[in-house]
Amino acid sequence: QVQLVESGGGLVQAGGSLRLSCAASRSIFSTFTMGWYRQAPGKQRELVAALTSGGSTNYADSVKGRFTISRDNAKNTVYLQMNSLKPEATAVYYCSAKLFTLTYWGQGTQVTVTS
Repeated sequence: QVQLVESGGGLVQAGGSLRLSCAASRSIFSTFTMGWYRQAPGKQRELVAALTSGGSTNYADSVKGRFTISRDNAKNTVYLQMNSLKPEATAVYYCSAKLFTLTYWGQGTQVTVTS
């Protein structure tokens, strides 16, 4: 079992930055793919960024060049640095840990970007 706890969400003006954190309950980065997803009201959950155990990254087209996913193995924590935020980024952001068909989710953290 893995527990994921997100933090760092909040209210920010358009053009601003936030850094989300996701702390895992144990060391999993050597095997799990970590991801950040978001779900806006009335919309489906979508992948924002992913980081494989080997260090490869993948980003949604809408955030490329502005968001960065990274991890600190010593702290069992994965981050999502979000720069140049736009109002359409407003959503609940979820951290995920995936290994084959097994997926763990965090409880989510709200990000609200005002225009």
